[in-house]
Amino acid sequence: MKKHYFIYTLLLALLVGMTTACEDRLNIEKHGNMGSVNDYYQTDEETEAAVAAMYLKWRTSVYVNWWYIKNFMADDAWAAGGTRGDNTELEQLNEFRYDTSNSIVSGLYSGLYTLIYYANLIIEKVPGTTGTMQRAIAEARVARAWAHSELASLWGTAPIVDHLLDTDEYRQGNGTAAATWAFVEEELQTAIGSGALKSKTSVNDQTTGIRLTLEAAKAFLGKAYLMQGKYAEAAAMLDEVIDSGLYDLYADYDGLFHTTGNNCCESIFELQMLDDVEQAWSNYLQFNCMLAWRTDKLSMTTEMQNTYAMGTYGFMNPRESLYEAFVAVEGEDGYRLNNTIRTYEQMEEMGISIAPGSNLVGSESYFAWKTRLLKDDLSIDNSGWQVCTTINLRIMRYAEVLLMAAEAHLQSGNTGKTLEYVNKIRERAQAPTLTSITMDDIKTEKRLELCYEGCRYEDLIRWGDAEEYLGEQGAEILQFGYYAQTDEDGNTLRDDEGNAIYEFELRWPYTNSTYGFKSKHKLLPIPLTEIEVNPNMEQNEGW
Repeated sequence: MKKHYFIYTLLLALLVGMTTACEDRLNIEKHGNMGSVNDYYQTDEETEAAVAAMYLKWRTSVYVNWWYIKNFMADDAWAAGGTRGDNTELEQLNEFRYDTSNSIVSGLYSGLYTLIYYANLIIEKVPGTTGTMQRAIAEARVARAWAHSELASLWGTAPIVDHLLDTDEYRQGNGTAAATWAFVEEELQTAIGSGALKSKTSVNDQTTGIRLTLEAAKAFLGKAYLMQGKYAEAAAMLDEVIDSGLYDLYADYDGLFHTTGNNCCESIFELQMLDDVEQAWSNYLQFNCMLAWRTDKLSMTTEMQNTYAMGTYGFMNPRESLYEAFVAVEGEDGYRLNNTIRTYEQMEEMGISIAPGSNLVGSESYFAWKTRLLKDDLSIDNSGWQVCTTINLRIMRYAEVLLMAAEAHLQSGNTGKTLEYVNKIRERAQAPTLTSITMDDIKTEKRLELCYEGCRYEDLIRWGDAEEYLGEQGAEILQFGYYAQTDEDGNTLRDDEGNAIYEFELRWPYTNSTYGFKSKHKLLPIPLTEIEVNPNMEQNEGW
C-alpha cells in the first residue's frame, strides 16, 4: 500500500497551487492588502504549511551534507566514485585535506541556519492559540535545538540564533560551545515540558512518528547530555525513552535500511520521502544514488539486475578494518556483518563481479550491503540516475538510544543496565551476549551497529581516540580490479588476438602529502564565505 504522508502532500499541494496561480498572471492589478509575513501563520492550516516547509528544509538543505560530514570523516569507509577525483570534496573530507572553502562544510553550516530560520518563523509568528499551533511551536523548538546541537558539536564557536534577526544583527560574532549546549538543553526542556508534543500511541504506530515526538525530543536531549559528559542526566533522560515502551528493535536488520523499514518500531525520527509514483520527482534526491554500488563498473546477471537498482555511483566503500571488527565479534558468517558488508567473493557467488577492464577506486574489495539500493526502494526506476527513491532519511533510531544509554550508565557506575541494553542489541545481531562489559565493548558495539549512521566520527573525538584511528587516514589511496599490463616502455601488452592483457589485483596508486586527523580537526572551520563577509567572526583555532 502506498503511504501518503499529510505533512508532505500538504506542502506539495501548496507549492503546486502557488505555481499554477503565477502562470501568465504577472500583470494582475493589485487590489487591497496582499498580506505579509506578519499576517501569515494565523490559522491552523497556515501553521501546518509552515511546519511542512520546516521539515522540507531539513530534508533538502541539511541532511545530505550532514550525512557526508558525519560518515566520510570516520574510519569506516573510503571516499570512492568512478575515478580518483570524481568528487574531490568528499575525498578531502575523507582524507582530512579539506580547508575553509569546502562546499560540503559550508553547505551544512548554512543549511543548519536555514533550518533555524524556518523554526524561528514558527516560534515567533504562530500565535499559539490552538493545540495545532502549540504543537507546531514545540516541534520548531526541537528542530532549532537539534540544529544548534550540530553547530555546537561540529563547529563549537558558531553563534546562537534564537530569534528572527533584524538587518543590523546579521553579522553575529562567535559563540561558545558551553553557551550553545546550554541553549540546546533549555530549548528541549521547554518543548518537553510544554505538553504539546505527541507520543506514539503504540510501538507499531507508523503515523505519529513522522513528526517530532515527545520521545524524539527526549532522545535528542539525552544525546546532548552525553556529548557533554553529563552521564547521569543522559542515563535518566534516555531511560525515559526506553521505559516508554513505544520503541523496539526491528526484527529484520536488513529491511531496516530500506523502504520496508520506514517509520518502523525502531524509528526515533526520520525525514519522510513520499512513496507516490505520481509525485516521484518531488522526491528528487541524489543521496542513495551516491552511496549504492558503482554499477557501471560491474557485470551483473539478469536476476541481480532485476533485484538491485542500476545506475548508482558508488561513492562509499567499506574499509577492511570495519570488516575485521565485525569478524572479531560475529565471525565471517555473522548475521549483522552479512547485512552490512559483503566480500568480493560473496558478490561473485551471487552473480556480481567487476566488469573486465574496470576497477574500483577507493575499494579494498568490500561492498556496502547496508546502503545498497533495491528496485523496491524506487518510485521510478531511472537506470542511469537513481534519484527517485523512497527510503526515509534516518536521523536517529532506537538502537542508538540503547547504546547511548548503555554508555551513560557505564560511566555512572550502573553496569547492570549497561549489560541489559548492549545485550538487546547483540541478541538482534545474533551475536554472543556478554556477561561483563567495558567501555571498549561499547565502543566496538556502537561502531558495528551504527556504522554509516553518523555517530562514529564525533564519538572518536569525544572519546579522545580520533588521532589514533584517523591520524594516517588519506596517506595512501587504493584501487581494486583490472589493470592493463605494460612493457618497460609503458606500452599495453596484448594477446595474439590483439586484446589487452590485464592483471586483477589490489593496488595503492595514489598518495597525499597532506592527510590525517590533526588537533585542529576537533572542530570544523568556519566557512570562508562567512569569514569574508562578517568582520565579527573569528576563525576556529588552527584554520
